[in-house]
Amino acid sequence: MSTVSDYFGCNVFDDRVMKAVLPSDVYKSLRKTIDEGKKLELSVANAVAEAMKDWAVEKGATHFTHWFQPLTGITAEKHDSFITPSPDGGVIMEFSGKELIKGEPDASSFPSGGLRATFEARGYTAWDPTSYAFIKDKTLCIPTAFCSYGGEALDKKTPLLRSMEALNKQALRILKLFGNEDVKRVTTSVGPEQEYFLITKEMYEKRSDLKFTGRTLFGAKPPKTQEMDDHYFGTIQPKVQEYMKDLNEELWKLGVLAKTEHNEVAPAQHELAPIYSSTNIATDQNQLTMEIMQKVAARHGLVCLLHEKPFAGVNGSGKHNNWSIGTDTGVNLLSPGDTPYENAQFLTFLCAVIKAVDDYQDLLRISVATAGNDHRLGANEAPPAVISIFLGEELNGILEAIEKDAPYKGVEKKQMKLGVDVLPRFNRDTTDRNRTSPFAFTGNKFEFRMLGSSNSIACANIMLNASVAESLKIFADELEKSKNFENDLHKLIQKTIKEHKRIIFNGNGYDDAWIKEATKKRKLLNLRTTPDCMPLILSDKNVTMLTGHKVFSKAEIESRCEIMLENYSKTIIIEANTMVDMAKSQIAPAVESYIGDIAKTALTKKQLDPKLVSKYEKDLIKKLSVSVERILDLADSLKQEVSTVSGAKDIIEESCMIRDKVLPAMNELRVVCDEAETLTDRAHWPFPTYGDLLFGVKN
Repeated sequence: MSTVSDYFGCNVFDDRVMKAVLPSDVYKSLRKTIDEGKKLELSVANAVAEAMKDWAVEKGATHFTHWFQPLTGITAEKHDSFITPSPDGGVIMEFSGKELIKGEPDASSFPSGGLRATFEARGYTAWDPTSYAFIKDKTLCIPTAFCSYGGEALDKKTPLLRSMEALNKQALRILKLFGNEDVKRVTTSVGPEQEYFLITKEMYEKRSDLKFTGRTLFGAKPPKTQEMDDHYFGTIQPKVQEYMKDLNEELWKLGVLAKTEHNEVAPAQHELAPIYSSTNIATDQNQLTMEIMQKVAARHGLVCLLHEKPFAGVNGSGKHNNWSIGTDTGVNLLSPGDTPYENAQFLTFLCAVIKAVDDYQDLLRISVATAGNDHRLGANEAPPAVISIFLGEELNGILEAIEKDAPYKGVEKKQMKLGVDVLPRFNRDTTDRNRTSPFAFTGNKFEFRMLGSSNSIACANIMLNASVAESLKIFADELEKSKNFENDLHKLIQKTIKEHKRIIFNGNGYDDAWIKEATKKRKLLNLRTTPDCMPLILSDKNVTMLTGHKVFSKAEIESRCEIMLENYSKTIIIEANTMVDMAKSQIAPAVESYIGDIAKTALTKKQLDPKLVSKYEKDLIKKLSVSVERILDLADSLKQEVSTVSGAKDIIEESCMIRDKVLPAMNELRVVCDEAETLTDRAHWPFPTYGDLLFGVKN
């Protein structure tokens, strides 16, 4: 029986394979491209392509594809076979360096936000050698960037790579000031924790809201959901365990370092967490993970829901972006060490992050903005829309001491007393975990908890990398002129703490008092919805920073604003239309059918003896009859609100109309329908209830 180490990465053209199949000089040249960003020669590309093709064909692959991440939020691929006709009427298998390096998919049908006209169809995909090729469904998948004929980025990978390079450039300047001449590259690493729901395929097929929108648009709360806290870390059901086992094997074959799995808080909710990898690879692998999750679920008669809020009234699903900075010499720049007060280099990078998060709160909020995530942020399982940083008791004390030029007294290491002699004694961490904080320091990394479960992690890491690069640039510009480095560094750190301490909050982010303090006293932003935050990407401050580091061009920034607001509007319009259809064609007829049954029973009783007809029956018929009228009226009103949206002068006005008019109309219709569900006999209700869905996965 093979072990995980025997088959891990067996479908990946990784460094082990390249070292084995490539000529030594080709391998060394490719490594220089991967590690140092050196130009890739065509002769090297040809040799790599030939070896890659031979390896893939030997594993049963018949096609190749440039696998890319357009601005749809999911991946895209166009398959071409390796076959080329031979003179004898047969075929040979070929794959050239040119085909490896560049592809040419039609760019006209992907979102461009005005960067491309419909008739301007030409687009290019360009091989990203820093992310390994892999085989999926007998197709060699080559991770690529995607750009237009004019060179504008039409994907999420290109700006991500640019942001990583921007941070690398500025971090190296800082490290040289500390005498780290041996460091050649600084990279960010990410470990994205992925939450998801599992429901049965049979129930999923009976709900058009789940099929069309990924979330339930109707559903009364059942008697029990997560109140008992008995699902979190609970025993995993055998059917779910089998799914997780299958999922792990598929991910391990693709080189994805799936590590941790457990039940989450809500019934039917679970989590998968990988080991850290470079941000670019982690982004690719998280996209791949979401795809494989859904494919494996189908094999098990299940559906994997990745929507941020598939069920109202219970926890939604997030994606915790654990982010750190490291050098090619193996140093984690966010690791405090044993004496963080004396670790000036750590404090410099820590303050750069603090300054970045404060200066660019809006960009971080924008990076997680979707219609789905708007439902989740601020609820009891997710951080609020107000961004703040949690540092913990020790680091907070250190920064306060620096700000006041006072000696740091330190935090006493408290030993945990477990009360059982056979259990080991250990010291308590001085940095707790704060589940309510949007941006929490957790020992040697920051956990950005605001991402929604269906989000690409690229967007958050683009903004995080870019904003920290800007802080480091400001620091380097000042310190490189210094005549007394240690003294000026101390002043710089002290100044940064004073100017940006408002963003640091170690308390309960769910407390209403905090939101008042944050917005009124500290003047932090509270951008509750996508239309609230997205236009801010166009502010001079943000455009100047993002273009200055060459992460985006101004046109690319404008396109992202357009695309994200269009996605928001289209998502909610689809949901609204689905609600109207379900209310009129399913819910209202079901309630009418139940009214008919009650009336028929009452009529039979009345014919026998009028006294047999109960007040309950009369009242219920009246109440449900009123509900039906109300449901139909509200469905018509919602349809009318949707129709008025087309009159908006631009996408910003349209998204605001949807937020202010369509969403309230949707909520009003839902309330009446959910109340009708509680009064209608289960046999008449047209689709599975919340109780069915949340507790439907049996052993």
